Amino acid sequence: MKAKIVTDSTAYLDPAEREALDLSVVPLSVHFPDESALETDIDADYFYNRIEREGIIPTSSQPSPGQIYAVFAGLVRQGYEVLGIFISSAMSGTYESAIKASEMVKEEIPGAKIEVLDSRTNCMALGLIVLEAARAAAAGLSLEEIMPGTEKMIKRVRFYFVPANLEYLKKGGRIGGASALIGSVLNIKPVLWVEEGTTQVFKKVRGLSNALETILRVLEDEKQKVGIGEIIVHYIHHDEKAVELARTIHERLEIKARVMPIGPVIGLHVGPGAVGIVFNTIE
Repeated sequence: MKAKIVTDSTAYLDPAEREALDLSVVPLSVHFPDESALETDIDADYFYNRIEREGIIPTSSQPSPGQIYAVFAGLVRQGYEVLGIFISSAMSGTYESAIKASEMVKEEIPGAKIEVLDSRTNCMALGLIVLEAARAAAAGLSLEEIMPGTEKMIKRVRFYFVPANLEYLKKGGRIGGASALIGSVLNIKPVLWVEEGTTQVFKKVRGLSNALETILRVLEDEKQKVGIGEIIVHYIHHDEKAVELARTIHERLEIKARVMPIGPVIGLHVGPGAVGIVFNTIE
């Protein structure tokens, strides 16, 4: 039986790639005091410009079990097995909504085959996991055959990033107040990473240049030790540093990195101006 892959909007996949692999994407939502929208419907420039202009930090919300149920049930009724891969359960309730949706479908449609995985990450780290599964599905592999490679990719993805400032993380409760104070007073830049599903401080250095150099050294070390597959340079709203970082990666590691934006749901928690890298190790 053929398999289909379902993910959520925080994977920030390239639209052409998403269409080519026939991926289903369930959107999260963003909320200003006076308007709400699905992440997939709101214009990113409008969203970030409003944040910067008005100083508002919006909120976000997960899709309901019913929204995910509709996608799962539709694919099962078309005769597909389904693999859902979602943002870290420590960052969002989306995974739990997907588990509930899966149970609803299995109760209603006997014999439905659905698996749901917690990616333990987000952004294109989630995206690389989804692409691994989707490429296998496109090659005709069954759900049972797709699962082992997907679970291995979950362990191989890495995500390091540097926020422009710590106000968004501080207000969102994503980093302690003491760290935010130190960063604002002493120009200490935390290099953050996603470890075991949550955002952690990898290293604190002085200034953005040193922070990006720290990330580059991580890449160089990983390339030497285990090898690197794909590299994505992520940015939030402002891409200048990301373009420069991708160029440096190409020069130093001889690997071409894709430059890709981070959308509103993750962007509102980290803030405009952030830059980072996603990659997967080969071993």
